[in-house]
Amino acid sequence: MSSLGPTLQGLAELTRSSLSSIAILFTARSLGSFVGSVGGGQFYDYIKGHKLMAVVIIGMAGLTALTPVIPVLWLLALILFLTGAVQGMLNIGGNTLLVWVHDTKVGPYMNALHFCFGVGTFITPIIVAQFIVHEGGLYFSYLFLAVLILPAASIALLPSPEPPHRAQGGEKDVKLDVRLIVLISLVFGCYNGAALAFGGWIYTYAIEMNLATATTAAYLTSVFWGGLTLGRLAAIPLALRFSPRAILRADYAGALISLLVMLVWPHSNAAVIVTCAGLGFSLASIYPTTMSLSRQLMSISGKVTGLFAIGQSIGAMVIPWLIGLFFEPVGPQVLAVVLIADFFFALAVLVVLDRYQAKRTAAFE
Repeated sequence: MSSLGPTLQGLAELTRSSLSSIAILFTARSLGSFVGSVGGGQFYDYIKGHKLMAVVIIGMAGLTALTPVIPVLWLLALILFLTGAVQGMLNIGGNTLLVWVHDTKVGPYMNALHFCFGVGTFITPIIVAQFIVHEGGLYFSYLFLAVLILPAASIALLPSPEPPHRAQGGEKDVKLDVRLIVLISLVFGCYNGAALAFGGWIYTYAIEMNLATATTAAYLTSVFWGGLTLGRLAAIPLALRFSPRAILRADYAGALISLLVMLVWPHSNAAVIVTCAGLGFSLASIYPTTMSLSRQLMSISGKVTGLFAIGQSIGAMVIPWLIGLFFEPVGPQVLAVVLIADFFFALAVLVVLDRYQAKRTAAFE
């Protein structure tokens, strides 16, 4: 998922597109993720999860290999849409099945799962940086990543966890609290849009602000994803000691402070590095912590996790696109401004969520 940012300019040259036009790839991938998450999430309630994930992984590898050979923007957007769809199905599967195994104690395991996600997003820009400076580097970087994906399909050899209702001998659906799902989905959307936007645009930001070369800008992307990886490792023991709400508030506070550093000192290499590391570290535990909070508030099924993906996908579609829309006419600093607004909105949603849950709890007492 972190390969698009460092290769964005290469894909723009391949398709002869402007930066504002090539930003549609973020939207296409996110729209695909929305379709794959919402539509595909429900399959995990009825199909063996590990076998389904293996098929999805093989599809992801094939689509990744196709990405750097499509010279037409609309066709490349279609490939990114399909890539997003299989990524969405894989993401929903990993999170849902883990909750089924560990139930309300899923917190540290969820952070461990997303730590592994962080490892991948940290390593990928480094891999791309090794290829991108050479002739044909765009093609070989994607081909190499496609090959790296394939071994994960061996998950099909492991037994799949059963959905809770099936394991308990029941088939009836649990009544959904739509308002609660909407609020949690908004928190997911604010996080997902911000992480993908910053991870996707920081490369171009560094180039346009004359802060880095093509190679060092790719490394800068890795600093962000590396901070996210370390943050998820640190969050494993923290999830055992602190409540999800306390962790989320600290995460968003750290994210805001990190962005302010880049906004105040936009031409400082050190400031941008601090922002990349600090923002990655602060965002690290938002997704797994929100997932843990969700399990405390409701029963989690493939359908529910798929519904959460609506908010995730909307955020992933809108925020990177919004930055791309204003990136050239307003300037690269729009990256920090849009994300700061996004985080304030997320904090407001958390306040509303707390008040709604308090009323909901009082009603049952």
